[in-house]
Amino acid sequence: MYLEVEEINKKIGVDDVLCEISLSMEKGKIYGLQGKNGCGKSMLMRVICGLVLPTSGRIMIDGEELGKELSFPESIGVFIEKPGFLDAYSGFQNLSMLASIKKKIGGREIKQTLKRVGLEDVMHKKYKKYSLGMKQKLGIAAVIMEQPDIVILDEPANALDEKSEQRLWQIVKEEKERGALVIISCHTSEVLEEISDEIFKMDQGQITEHIVCR
Repeated sequence: MYLEVEEINKKIGVDDVLCEISLSMEKGKIYGLQGKNGCGKSMLMRVICGLVLPTSGRIMIDGEELGKELSFPESIGVFIEKPGFLDAYSGFQNLSMLASIKKKIGGREIKQTLKRVGLEDVMHKKYKKYSLGMKQKLGIAAVIMEQPDIVILDEPANALDEKSEQRLWQIVKEEKERGALVIISCHTSEVLEEISDEIFKMDQGQITEHIVCR
């Protein structure tokens, strides 16, 4: 799995949200996006996963252009916005409904994933009764349950307590170890430096610094 971002620009109205972004990523590595709110991190993630088309430039995945040869990455898990889970369904039922689309996994794998994120004791509880932290964990579970080739996590530690956050970073490392290409944004530079192989610092829609951590 090799992903190339080639001279991406994104304009909304008269505003340049992304400006001449070029970078390369490969499987088995964690890539951190760092910057203040509004710097373009989330928009870059949306463009990479095909949710938003760039104004110019292209995204190449294993030599195929997103939006032309590929309408959407074939194997990807994305956590960018608040997940649209159903309040009347339990956590397990919500994930089962999502899993029924591709039919790649069954109940056993879903339960294993819920245990992995720390929701094994509340998997049959209605989503509307979940705390913010539980909802965040369920969103992370939805991303990783089918073991996608690309994992995109935008501020995944929001609303998590310290113990749950440590569990999250361990999961991120495990996703890398199984060979996924992981893209993650986080406000805490120390965390990104600890878990990332490379960090791209962003400001005003541009990559201002590229740091190779390991």
